[in-house]
Amino acid sequence: MTATNTFEALMAEVMAGAERFGHREHVHLTWLAVRRCGVPAAVGLVGEGIQRTARYAGAPQKYHVTVSRAWVELVGHHEAEDGEDDFAAFAGRHPALLDKRLLTRFYRPATLAGAEAKNGWVEPDLAPFPS
Repeated sequence: MTATNTFEALMAEVMAGAERFGHREHVHLTWLAVRRCGVPAAVGLVGEGIQRTARYAGAPQKYHVTVSRAWVELVGHHEAEDGEDDFAAFAGRHPALLDKRLLTRFYRPATLAGAEAKNGWVEPDLAPFPS
């Protein structure tokens, strides 16, 4: 299965019970990708899939490399902690992941707003990710 097909299958699974693709669905998609592919592969799979989706929607400027990877890293850390098989239980155990402002604990707003972070990976500059 190609990366495109894998992303589309994960997206279909997430959207089967959702009305729109909001933050919770993004975290769910990321959780599925991490569980099935591991963090390194999920970084590429989720990043490329979201970038492709943004281009298709006519909004390629919405894709952000650092934001996309940061979410995969954070979800991956928490998934490795508990290995939960149910997304609702995982989300209930890690409610901070459902707060789309979570990255502000790790990054200054100016850092995330910069072209370097938008176009490439930038390490957190306020606090390191949990390890």
